[in-house]
Amino acid sequence: MAVRGIGVDLVKIPRMREVIARWDERFLRRVFTEQEIAYCRSRRDPVPHFAARFAAKEAGMKALGTGLRLGVKWRELEVRRERGSAPTLVLHGRSREIGLSRGGRHMLLALTHEGDYALAQAMLVDDDAVVGVDSAIR
Repeated sequence: MAVRGIGVDLVKIPRMREVIARWDERFLRRVFTEQEIAYCRSRRDPVPHFAARFAAKEAGMKALGTGLRLGVKWRELEVRRERGSAPTLVLHGRSREIGLSRGGRHMLLALTHEGDYALAQAMLVDDDAVVGVDSAIR
């Protein structure tokens, strides 16, 4: 398995709480997919989960080497988590095109949140044989 890109991001949960309190649906619908919003809202305190997913999107953009440039949009990077499985970062649209053009086939993801911080690490890799991950970044 060859690493094609790596990114990490740290988000302050109190800052995310402020942003959601101020912008609410406008912010959430601009950044997160319907499935991400539903998952986070199903949790006792959704804000740490939103913060972790925001960090994942930032880390994914760093792994792609783009940031919010080259036509990449927030909702094109989607955190998915199946029950009993590690989360994955699924790429759509322009972000998928860029990932494939850089030789990536999977975006591996690690998320954590504790206290005031949420952290995500994303790794764009090229191997088909990653256990528990779909055969392409979609």
